[in-house]
Order: sequence, then structure tokens, then C-alpha cells
Amino acid sequence: MRVPSLRAQQLQPPKPGASLATLSLVSLAATLLACADHRSPTAPASRAAPALEALLAGAPLNVPAQGQYIFRHWTFGDEPFWTDTLHLNQVVEAAVSPATALAVGLKVDADRLPPGFLAGADLTSPATTVELLRRDAVVGVEAVVTADRHIKSLGITCALCHSTVDNSVTGGVGRRLDGWPNRDLNVGAIVALSPALPAAVKAVFNSWGPGKYDAEFNRDGINSPVVLPPAFGLHGVALETYTGEGPVSYWNDYVAVTQMHGHGSFSDPALGIAIQQTPDRVTPVLPVLRAYQLSLNTPPPPPGSFDPAAAERGQALFNATARCANCHIPSLAFTDVNLGILHDPAETGMDPVRASRLKNHQYRTTPLRALWQHPPYFHDGSAATLLDVVGHYDRFFGLGLSPQEKADLVEYLKSL
Repeated sequence: MRVPSLRAQQLQPPKPGASLATLSLVSLAATLLACADHRSPTAPASRAAPALEALLAGAPLNVPAQGQYIFRHWTFGDEPFWTDTLHLNQVVEAAVSPATALAVGLKVDADRLPPGFLAGADLTSPATTVELLRRDAVVGVEAVVTADRHIKSLGITCALCHSTVDNSVTGGVGRRLDGWPNRDLNVGAIVALSPALPAAVKAVFNSWGPGKYDAEFNRDGINSPVVLPPAFGLHGVALETYTGEGPVSYWNDYVAVTQMHGHGSFSDPALGIAIQQTPDRVTPVLPVLRAYQLSLNTPPPPPGSFDPAAAERGQALFNATARCANCHIPSLAFTDVNLGILHDPAETGMDPVRASRLKNHQYRTTPLRALWQHPPYFHDGSAATLLDVVGHYDRFFGLGLSPQEKADLVEYLKSL
């Protein structure tokens, strides 16, 4: 197979064998969901799914219930890329055991497993991974497994990067937590398992590490990944993404078409992208997908995870001395983006590379929600802890906060 250059040409609809550098939410090199020998690009026959014809025809849908299905199981028809181009179905079947899959951050939906399944399974065997896929138990991966236990095809969904599990059974195995970023997921390492990728591309992917992804690398060839963001708590936030390119549906469309390689349409002249594909398996489902994402509320902090008295002192600092509320406006989802404000990197001491690669060349003030759940912080993960975040702004703005004031601010941030 001929391998294209790193600077994938996204002006044309992606085809098998083209634009390999596009890795996208990828993952799956390890466990995918599925059940029957079924040709649908979206879901195994065993799962109740909205009729594809009805979705494409724009029939009324149950919102956000249908949106949950789209988020968890809809591949947008991306199977040809992950199967025929990257051959990850072959890699998984031959070499990815459940132990390996969990080690690279893939998650298993315990509700899809019968009692005692894990206790009696060989977690070092790729055949067990195939069985997990057949049982539709790998979060964010859809696979078609034949009667003789071969992976005929596989694809990925939004849930791959933007869901995790509660670890109620064991690490990496539990009930789904939609919208929670999977900061354990090593997307680059998983995609680099593909035999179709050249060594130079694999080196880039392997450099990312857990919880990071670069959704522009296949467009501009620059290696500058960002941390996977949460998909909860977006209700009332005008613009999604760190750089505020557009609302939720803009980003869903961009990722589905240019990263997941779904069969749909996306156009943005500012980025030089104009992809039109029929049938469009992306655009018709964007409204219900958005409705579901906006229904995902911010999870509350675990009981006992912060000091209430210190958090109260920290809130006062947040709103006054520390000047956090100047941009993280509490009444506006802790951001000023709803006022049409974006910030130059130099305004807050942020790395400018990410902003320079996109059309706005600025950063959005990130809405603050469930910060306890998803370290590291800042778009590039350069702040390992909330104390590092507070320390950065204290130094940059010359706030002169005392150690106690910094600690109180951290307790308040943990309470959000």
C-alpha cells in the first residue's frame, strides 16, 4: 500500500489508502464493540438502533435519547478507514489482548458482560478481546465479528475519547460515564499499531502520550497535541474547542469527517477544507448529537474531596483579589466567550502554537467544570495540578498570593 505524505490533503473526500496521517479519535486497537455479521456502518444487529433511512431522511427523533445512541454507537460510516486503510481489525485480532487494551486506556462497559465473565476469561489472549467486541463491551468501538470469531470490520465513535467508566468492577471496567474525557486513552500509541503507517508518522503518534490528541496534524503536519476535553457541562457555552472555532456541532462535524473519517460533509473555507460525500451520515444526526451532549451535566465533586471552609475563602479570592472572575465569569458558565471575547496567547502566558494553527489565532476562556476529574490542565496539559494552574497566573499577573491563598483557591476550583 502506498503511504501518503504527512500533510494529508483533506480537500477531497477521504478514501481507503489515502490520508493515513489522519488518525482521529482513533483507538481501538484493542477492543471494539459488536455482535453479529452485520453490514450497517453503525451498530450490531443486536442493539436497538434508529433506522438509518429515517435518520438520513430527517424523520423526527427522540431527543436526547437518540443522541445518546449516536454518541455511543454511531460511527458515521468510518469503518472503511479503520478496517481497509489502517487494518486495525487485523492488528486487534492477532495481537491485542484485554490486558494490552486496558494498558493503553481503552475502557470496558461492564453492563455488556455476563456475571463472572472476567474471572473466567484469559485476559492475555487477543481472542478474549474479540469476544469483548462481539459482546459490544468496548467503549467507543464498533466491530462486526463473524460467526467464526473474526473481526470483519471496525469503526470508532464519539465515546472513544469522550467517555470513560466508573471502575466499579476493576480499573478500566465499569459503567459508562458519557462526556467524561478519557485521560487514560493513548490515542497515538493505538493508531501507531497500524501496519500501514510509515515510521515517521508512528513516531509522532507515539510522542503524544495518554489523554492527548492532535486534530490538526493530518491537515498541517505540525505536532502539537492537546488534552482531550470533557463533553459535559457545555449547556450555555457559545463556542466549543480551546480556540473557539465554532459551536458544538461545528466541532462534531469537523471530527466526524476529517478525523474519524466518517462518510459525511464538512466545509470551512478558512481552513481550506471542502468535503462533500453522499450519502451524508454526519449532518443529519448533528442536532440530536448536540442535544445529548448539552444534556450531560457537570458531575459534582466526590464527597469529602475538598475543604468547604477553604473553598469559601477561595471563592472570595476568585471573584476579587485573584481576578479569576474577570474572564471566568461565574454567571456565564465560568467563561467570557459568550460575550464574544477571545484572548491572544500573550494575554495569559499561553503557548501560542495551537492558536496559530487555527483561524482565530486566539484562545477561548475555558469553562470551569469538574476540574477535579480531568487533570492535567491548560490546552496543552502543561499544568499537572490545580496548584500549578494557580501558580502560573500568580506569577504571570504578579498577584502576590500567599501559600494559604493559593491553597484556598485550589479548594474552590475542586468544588466546581
